[in-house]
Amino acid sequence: MPGVDVHRKSLAEQLRLEDAPAIVARVLRKGEIGVIEVRNDNPEFAQSGSLPFEDAYVVALMLRDYPIHRYWEDGRAAPPGSFQAGQIGICDLKRDPKFLMDKPFHALNFHLSRAVFDAIADDMHAPRIGELDYKPGVSIEDKIIRDLGTMLLGSFSHPERVSPMFLEHITLAAAAHVAHTYGGMRPAAPRAKGGLAPWQLRRSTELLATHLDGSVALKSAADACGLSISHFTRAFRASTGLPPYQWLMHRRIEAAKDHLLQRRRSLSEIALAAGFADQSHFTNAFTRIVGISPGAWQRTVQE
Repeated sequence: MPGVDVHRKSLAEQLRLEDAPAIVARVLRKGEIGVIEVRNDNPEFAQSGSLPFEDAYVVALMLRDYPIHRYWEDGRAAPPGSFQAGQIGICDLKRDPKFLMDKPFHALNFHLSRAVFDAIADDMHAPRIGELDYKPGVSIEDKIIRDLGTMLLGSFSHPERVSPMFLEHITLAAAAHVAHTYGGMRPAAPRAKGGLAPWQLRRSTELLATHLDGSVALKSAADACGLSISHFTRAFRASTGLPPYQWLMHRRIEAAKDHLLQRRRSLSEIALAAGFADQSHFTNAFTRIVGISPGAWQRTVQE
């Protein structure tokens, strides 16, 4: 199978892009989900070229309007349509998708392989899905993909600041939503309700706290509790009020506060010790969550 990187490079070539930046999340130890930004503000008037054949789908979140969209699959033209910013389109990479590049375009493309869908179904103890149900070239209103994609936009400007756990959480949520909404995936058993057992909460929070940079995989935390990822993330949120990646960010802030109280390290040293990429990342996150900058907080608690 070609995979995300081969797809990204081919996409850049066939769409005449100087670059197609991507973020890649390795999920469930069996696959990877790629989110690729495609943008061309002055495209040549041409049909896009063929992409490598693979058992995968692209879910494209439009970031700008694309009126009078002309699209083909397997050489057959779809009825002309239009896309508004915030809408999505789906294409099957087994069907040689192409479109007419006759106006500026900007989108986030979620690359979702069959291996990813199979791994999600196995994790949820659900039957594996078949083909996605969609109409070629037709725009779809999908608030969940729009919101998840919006959350990922900042990752392209500062990829070093994004924790692997955050990427895993968001991309898995997107893939599971697509499998459920367009693939008909349903868990074999009703979803378990309630939070983690005390020992599960203790074990998972200890594991997360020892990896403040977010390098621990959700799969590892779920395995430590004897749960699937989907069950673990729901139960963790029920117990703590936060999904794992947000809980971890708040734990970073608490660790940083401890260092600030000790006054033994510079802000840049505290940033690294608390799992942030750099001082700017630390300051922005601290200010967003606490409401004031680290320096201002330090002065306030010492008054």
